[in-house]
Amino acid sequence: MLHKKLKPFPSDFLWGASTSAYQVEGANLIDGKGPSCQDVKKVPEGTSELDVCADQYHRYKEDIALMAEMGFKTYRFSIAWTRILPNGTGEVNPKGIEYYNNVINECLKYGIEPLVTMFHFDMPAALDERGSWGNPESVDWFVNFAKVMYENYGDRVKYWLTINEQNMLTLVGPVIGTLHLPEGCTNEIKEIYQQNHHMLVAQAKAMALCHEMIPGAKIGPAPNISLVYPASCKPEDVLAAQNYNAIRNWLYLDMAVYGVYNNLVWAYLEEHDACPTFAPGDAEALKNGHPDFIGFNYYNTATCEASDGTETMDPGADQQTARGEAGFYRGFKNPNLPTTEFGWEIDPMGFRATIREMYSRYRLPMIVTENGLGAYDKLTEDGKVHDQYRIEYLRKHLEQVQLAITDGCEMMGYCPWSAVDLISTHEGMVKRYGFIYVDREEFDLKTLDRYRKDSFYWYKKVIATNGDDLSD
Repeated sequence: MLHKKLKPFPSDFLWGASTSAYQVEGANLIDGKGPSCQDVKKVPEGTSELDVCADQYHRYKEDIALMAEMGFKTYRFSIAWTRILPNGTGEVNPKGIEYYNNVINECLKYGIEPLVTMFHFDMPAALDERGSWGNPESVDWFVNFAKVMYENYGDRVKYWLTINEQNMLTLVGPVIGTLHLPEGCTNEIKEIYQQNHHMLVAQAKAMALCHEMIPGAKIGPAPNISLVYPASCKPEDVLAAQNYNAIRNWLYLDMAVYGVYNNLVWAYLEEHDACPTFAPGDAEALKNGHPDFIGFNYYNTATCEASDGTETMDPGADQQTARGEAGFYRGFKNPNLPTTEFGWEIDPMGFRATIREMYSRYRLPMIVTENGLGAYDKLTEDGKVHDQYRIEYLRKHLEQVQLAITDGCEMMGYCPWSAVDLISTHEGMVKRYGFIYVDREEFDLKTLDRYRKDSFYWYKKVIATNGDDLSD
């Protein structure tokens, strides 16, 4: 669709950026914080531990002041479960409560709306030992955690996100370091989707509790949505793309919005003898979730072709080669898209296509909760970071957001990844995403001082003009 005139970004558009606690805070075992699964996992070879990260725990005032200088309307951050509840349940840690009170108040001091992610890949280690999401009690663990957050922060936090990238936790848990399989498990798919079911129920109950405890608050999911293209116009490739879209994307949003399992995914689970067991009350709870908006992370699209029956489920494999689901789809490398230094495809037009498809299916306001370019940024001797490549990436994606708005899609905000440099889940500190450069290397902490990148000044101008000026 070609438009003669573009609609402006909404006047109340929430411009901001995102981080997560375990990747940015550091201070991972001080002031009463208990260990999470991220603190006890073996980090990828060649990457640093998570004990310091960007040290935002000690530098949040400086970081939030820099966000205010950029003009942020919102800051999306996560609350570390074990900073609040060191053992996941039971005793509350007063210093953890105080820390996030301070972060929230610091945001509000500058007129920045806190957008709080409740769970971002950091299951308490004590609960991991009790089966993690595989334990049916995990639903109650999470709802209790939500209740503690609502009680302490609900008077000031009006925007909440439930579970970050639940689909990635389900599909590539080993890569993230979050998958917990019980000893002697004979049907991994069944176990993984039972864990996923517990997360879905926990999310629905947390959304309902939010509406009950904080009138006027808004809450939604935050999956990673990557629209899947068919490799060709052959009907079998189109069917394969429908299969992959259902497994990767629509299962999670169908459940969040409608409270029902996607029919294609249910057929897939039946095929693998992997249908989850519903506890009494689950079906009703899932129907009562009712999100107010959809948060979603977008980095790229995917492409697939018809399965030839030989695909493997290796989550660490390149999805564009032999990775897939035998009998359902086969990954395919899209020859039409460039890639980043780290091999991630760049597809701004796919961003618009993804937004359009989501709005067509769900008709809820949407906020981008991650979108960004990881790169080997270099600090010059005079304290500059010339990241024109990041500006170009974000500009092209924001152009597509405006086109989607002109298409009639309801967009409420944009929070790229990330506000400041932090530890990447897979590649450590060298893969930088932030508008703010943190002076440290993978294993040399150096000064941890903050420096404004060129993209910092560009984004400041974008926000000041409410997206009217996206020029370099």
